[in-house]
Amino acid sequence: MCLSMVALPTDTSKQVPHAVSLITTLAAGFGLALVFGFLAARLGLPALVGYLLAGIAIGPATPGFVADADIAAQLAEIGVMLLMFGVGLHFSIDDLMAVRKLAVPGAVVQMTVATALGAGVATMWGWPLGGALVFGLALSVASTVVLLKALESRGIVDTANGRIAIGWLVVEDLAMVLVLVLLPALAPSLGGTSLKEPAYSTGVTVLITLAQVGGFIAFMLIGGRRLFPWILWHVAKTGSRELFTLCVVAAAVSIAYGSAVLFGVSFALGAFFAGMVLRESEFSQRAAEQTLPLQDAFAVLFFVSVGMLFDPKILVDEPLRVLATVAIIVVGKSIAAVTLVLAFRYPVKTALTAAASLAQIGEFSFILAGLGMALGLLPKEGQSLIVAGALISIAINPLVFSAVEPIERWLLRRPGLASRLEPAESPLAELPTTTDAKYLSRQVVIVGWGRVGKRIADALAAQGVPFVVAESNREYVQTLRDLGIPAVWGNATEPEVLIQAHFALALALALATPETLQVRSMVEIARTLNPAIQIVVRSHNVEEAQMLEKEGAGTVFVGESELASAMVRHVLLLVEVGPGGPPR
Repeated sequence: MCLSMVALPTDTSKQVPHAVSLITTLAAGFGLALVFGFLAARLGLPALVGYLLAGIAIGPATPGFVADADIAAQLAEIGVMLLMFGVGLHFSIDDLMAVRKLAVPGAVVQMTVATALGAGVATMWGWPLGGALVFGLALSVASTVVLLKALESRGIVDTANGRIAIGWLVVEDLAMVLVLVLLPALAPSLGGTSLKEPAYSTGVTVLITLAQVGGFIAFMLIGGRRLFPWILWHVAKTGSRELFTLCVVAAAVSIAYGSAVLFGVSFALGAFFAGMVLRESEFSQRAAEQTLPLQDAFAVLFFVSVGMLFDPKILVDEPLRVLATVAIIVVGKSIAAVTLVLAFRYPVKTALTAAASLAQIGEFSFILAGLGMALGLLPKEGQSLIVAGALISIAINPLVFSAVEPIERWLLRRPGLASRLEPAESPLAELPTTTDAKYLSRQVVIVGWGRVGKRIADALAAQGVPFVVAESNREYVQTLRDLGIPAVWGNATEPEVLIQAHFALALALALATPETLQVRSMVEIARTLNPAIQIVVRSHNVEEAQMLEKEGAGTVFVGESELASAMVRHVLLLVEVGPGGPPR
C-alpha cells in the first residue's frame, strides 16, 4: 500500500545530483505547497487542493523541474504513518458508540453503493474485475482530514450532525483499514500479483493475514497500552519537551515498521493502533499538540507525492470518465447518504450534512490507489481518475456545504414535501406521561448534552435541583431516558421542543450547546414562551459574548475568561493564605 511501490516515470535529464536530491525534493515540495496552498486558501478552497497542484507541478507529467520520485514516495510513506497515527490518536470508541445506530449501517450501505457504482462504470470501460473493485472502493471513502476542516470552519464539530458525520467517517476508515489488510492476500485471485510469492491458497492466505492482524491487535491492546504510556511517563519526568516529542514520533514510526516486519500488517494499520494506544494515556492531549506540526508537514509531502502521480492529460483525453468519477463521488454518494439518513427518520438537515460530508475523497483513496497499482490491479488511468476526482470534489466541497441550509429552507417551505421527508413525531420528542411532577415546574432546562451540559447536570443533581435536557442527538436522549433523566429530542430553535420540556414554568435555561450560531433564535423563542426566564449562555469568544449580552441574551460565559477568573481567584487565595497554601 505504500506509494514507494508505485513506479513513477522520471526524466533523468532534469534530475539534480543524487547527493542533494533529498534537500531539493523537500525544498521544492514545501515551497510550492506553500505557494499553491496559500493561493487555494485565498480562493476559499481547502489548502489540500494546493498541495496536490504542487505535486503535479513537480511531477513527471508536467514540464520543468521533476523531483526525485523515489525520495518523494518514501517521504510520503512517513506521511501515511503520521496521518494514520493522527487518526488513531483522535479515534474515540465513545464518540462512535454514541452515533452507532446511524453511522455503522450508514457507512456500510453507502460504501457498498459507491463501490458498486464505481466498479460498474469501470467494468463498462472494459477494466478487469480487480481494477474495477479497487476503483469503486477508492471512490467510496471520504477524507477525514477534509471533513474535519469543513466542520471546524463552520463551528459544528461538536454538534449532533457533526458527531454523526465524524462517526460515519470513522466507520469508513476502519472498513478501509480492513480492505488494505486483505487486498494483498486477495490480489492473485482478482487478477493481480502478490507483493511476495504466495505459499498457500488464497483462502489460507486470507486466514493467515487475519490471524496476523489479530495477533498484532491483541499485542497492542494487551501489552502496548501498558508499555507505551509507561515509557511516556518516564520520558515526561525528564522535563524535556523535545525528548517527549521524539518519544511519540519514534513510537509511531517504530510500531508501524515493527508491525510490518513482525506481523506482516501494513504501516498504516500499525500507526493507527499506535495512536489508539496513546489515546489511552494521560499524555494524549500533549502528544497530539506537540506532534501536530510534524504530522502536518509530512501530510503535506504525502499529498504532494500523490500529485506527482497525476497525469493532467486525463482531463483532456478522458473528460467523460473524469465527469463520471466526480458524479459518483459528489452525486451518487450524496443521494445514497440522504436516502439512508431519511430512511432512519432523521431530520433533513442531518441528511444534507451527511451528504455534504461524504461528497469528496482523500487520503485513504490515494493509499488504496497506490496499493492497487503495486498489486497490478489498478491501471495507471485509474489512479489519475482518482486523483482528478479528489481534486475536483475537494475543491467544490465548500460549495456543497454552503448549499445545505438553502436546500433545507427550500424543502421545508414546501409543506407537502417536508411532511414526507421530515420524520414523523417520535416518542422521544415529548416527555413521557410518567415524568415526575418536580420536573414540570421550576426546573432548569439544559440545551445540549456535551461536556458543558453534563457538568451543569451533575452540579444540579448534586444539589437536588430538577432539570430537563433538550438534545438534538436521538441516541443521547434515549440513553438519558434509560438512566432515568428526563429529556426531549429536537432542535431548541423549534418552539415545540421547549414546549415539550414544560418551558413556560421553568426557572432557568442553560444554553450549553456548541451551536452558538443558533443561540439568538433559541433566546428569542425562550423569551416568547417565558418572558421571566433566566438564561445562561455558553460562548466561544469575547466578541461573540459581548454581542449576545448587548442583545439581552442573558448571562454569557466565555470558556477562556472563566478559566482565567478561576485561576486568578485561586492565586489570590494563595497570596492571602501565605506560605504553605490553603489546606487541601
